[in-house]
Amino acid sequence: MHTKGDTWVCRSCENEEPRDSQAEAAMATQDGQRDDGAPTVADATQGSTETVQEPCPADDCDSDRAYYEMMPKPGGSYEVRLFTCVECGHKWRES
Repeated sequence: MHTKGDTWVCRSCENEEPRDSQAEAAMATQDGQRDDGAPTVADATQGSTETVQEPCPADDCDSDRAYYEMMPKPGGSYEVRLFTCVECGHKWRES
């Protein structure tokens, strides 16, 4: 909808409705609001000292233990596991 004089006009169907100044005064706008980005997602495994048996893919590491975190996949409906090797600190995600 956009305004045209004293009326609201729909951009797709051209329907017109009279403007109501009291109703418009109560409307919220995004002017002056700030975007703090995506909210932090709590994860029980984050910062955990628990490890899982997962072989490190780094060429020069033979470790089979890694820390892991669960992260939501952007735009998806499932999560991805992120691993960090206990020995060398190499990071990778579950494929």
